[in-house]
Amino acid sequence: MKQTDDLRRGVDRRSFLKLSGLLGLGMASAAVLPAGAEAVSFNKRMVKVSKTRLAMGSFVSMTLLHPSKDQAEEALEAAFSEIDRLSGLLSRYDHTSAVYDLNTRGHLDGLPPEVAQVVASSLYYHRLTGGYFDVTVKPVVDLFQQKLGGEKKAWPTDAEIKDLLKRVDACNIELKDQSVSFKAEGMGITLDGIAVGFIVDRVSELLLSRGIQNHLINASGDIRTRGSKEDGKPWAVAIQDPWKRKTYPDVVHMGDGAISTSGNYEIYYDQEKMFHHIVNPKTGLSPDGVTSGTIRANTCMEADALATALCVMSPAQGTEFVNGLAACESLVIGKDGALWKSKGWKSAAI
Repeated sequence: MKQTDDLRRGVDRRSFLKLSGLLGLGMASAAVLPAGAEAVSFNKRMVKVSKTRLAMGSFVSMTLLHPSKDQAEEALEAAFSEIDRLSGLLSRYDHTSAVYDLNTRGHLDGLPPEVAQVVASSLYYHRLTGGYFDVTVKPVVDLFQQKLGGEKKAWPTDAEIKDLLKRVDACNIELKDQSVSFKAEGMGITLDGIAVGFIVDRVSELLLSRGIQNHLINASGDIRTRGSKEDGKPWAVAIQDPWKRKTYPDVVHMGDGAISTSGNYEIYYDQEKMFHHIVNPKTGLSPDGVTSGTIRANTCMEADALATALCVMSPAQGTEFVNGLAACESLVIGKDGALWKSKGWKSAAI
């Protein structure tokens, strides 16, 4: 599964790279991010208000189009406040969060509704992907970080990984109403592979409720779009070349929808690049068949979770899986650079 650093920490290498992985064309590049809000009037009917700031451990960028500059700026501030509130609930590092409490005690009553919704969705995507998306990989990720994250690095042994795999299985999460518990000792969850998408969806709904029909949210590569850009043009999103060759493997046009990418090139725990932030929950190892997986879907939460699963499957397996889903499209880049497109994938050039 895909792992991020603390949802509320500062920027790390993975966050910066993922931010540069999916960008709305014509927006600020990852190298020159505006520090504050920017408002541009490009015609008599519409004002574009944009802002980029640190949130959820990375850069979050929003672009809003609305006739009223004041209304757009108020909505923008409310959106960032909602990000802070939700990330505080879903962080596994924040000692005051429900997720931290659950991981510490192994059970929790009175689960906040937002956390309950993300956990329930995680169980759904675990079933949908045949177990390739699994939020219980936390013990294995912790092992990687413990062994390879410090100054004295030591390779995780096969025996250590095998032992921890006994604690990895989302089927051992029991969710009832507002209570959740683990059925096995030593289990823990990380919602990092789905929580950002969930938060982006919630923020998009908040903007809609405030009358902002046209907007783009880019949370370090998890992107949600609504409406259109100026003059009714669709939003354009470029998928980054994992090898940084200053070319785009593809560009897509978007109206109302979501897109997310994940890749094994984002961050490694070791110089040999054998242990990275994506973990196969079935083996406890980092897969190497897929370099980058991108999902287009109706919601950012779905795109976020399924893009993670794509990177665990083989290119052929992942593409076949997406071909069997309704309202989802995928672009997989194999380790050999080959592009695998689902039957519904539409490039901007088409």
